[in-house]
Amino acid sequence: MSQPTLEVADIFRAKGDSFIDRNETAISYQQLKVMRAITRCRTAALGGHVDRCTRCGHQAISFNSCRNRHCPKCQAQARQRWLADRERELLATSYFHVVFTLPHELNTLVLRNQRVLYDLLFRTVAATLLEVAADPKHLGAEIGFFAILHTWGQNLLHHPHVHCAIPAGGLAPDHSHWIRPRYPFFLPIKVLSRVFRGKFVAGLRRAFRRRQLDLGGTLRYLAEPKQFAAFLRTLFRKDWVVYAKPAFGGPAQVLRYLGRYTHRVAISNHRLVAFDGKQVTFRWRDYARGNKQREMTVSAEEFIRRFLLHVLPRGFVRIRNFGFLANAHRAELLPLCRQLLGMAPPKDSDAARPCEPATWCCPVCQGTMVILEKLSAAQIRRADLCAPFDSS
Repeated sequence: MSQPTLEVADIFRAKGDSFIDRNETAISYQQLKVMRAITRCRTAALGGHVDRCTRCGHQAISFNSCRNRHCPKCQAQARQRWLADRERELLATSYFHVVFTLPHELNTLVLRNQRVLYDLLFRTVAATLLEVAADPKHLGAEIGFFAILHTWGQNLLHHPHVHCAIPAGGLAPDHSHWIRPRYPFFLPIKVLSRVFRGKFVAGLRRAFRRRQLDLGGTLRYLAEPKQFAAFLRTLFRKDWVVYAKPAFGGPAQVLRYLGRYTHRVAISNHRLVAFDGKQVTFRWRDYARGNKQREMTVSAEEFIRRFLLHVLPRGFVRIRNFGFLANAHRAELLPLCRQLLGMAPPKDSDAARPCEPATWCCPVCQGTMVILEKLSAAQIRRADLCAPFDSS
């Protein structure tokens, strides 16, 4: 893929300070850290290293990345490592992709209580899938899956939802055989939707009772128990969205598909079209109108505001495993799943494949560039090496 001509970092450098000045009481320390990391990523400010081509001897300086999980430039290696680990865990069956979405009426409450309510979302999704799958009327099996939190829509507005990748079927209760699904979409969608809604609303009620929710600002009226109960009733009147795609095929297809979801950030640099110093134009897909690709123009301040909506709380885990893929059960149950599906045991050479060091191609001969010397930011400044290479 070609190098983007415009980056989120460019917009942050141009308008970030003025945005912070105007919103200093509303912006969090974590959001400030993300903005600073993105603006410094792959610049001399983070240091770098001298690289040399193993084929033609060409030398160049590369600057270090920030490795922040919200940075559009720092997810490729993390994604490849994660996919390599998942490749060793894939089962010889088709996989389903199920998406659970929170209604927009919850957006303000969720944004003020991200850690509590994103965690509740994960636990509710997991409990829903495990409970419905265990019911003999639907599957009668123990399933395993992993779930990925996304908080954005294509227009960068708040749209919290969880993507789940689920092997087609599960272990019989006595672990004697593999049970295959009887529905085209794995489990009945309407049942999943009702159970999901009931469990999440019950979790909200419990969090309110335990005083775990921040109900300040525009949510102050919900601090009154009668008002909160009325709010919960409005949520029950809606059909909550659970969407299941048809099963996708073998391991190669699964990995290719999942690579688009696992380490994605709110917007990639490749979707940015233009920035004139005041307004930002970006591409987005309008799923409500035939999945058409459109362009949207917003002020730079609005763009930054929308981007920062999706900065997660510090240390929050956004990819989680459940059922027989959960960390506590994987070592015992995954080999059993392989055996029941007639799969050969993994080879020893596949059991612990180390990550290879990152390399890049020589711009002269396309050979492999290797690191000769590491440089601190101070060394780069003293040597005045950054001017020819600093993209800022």
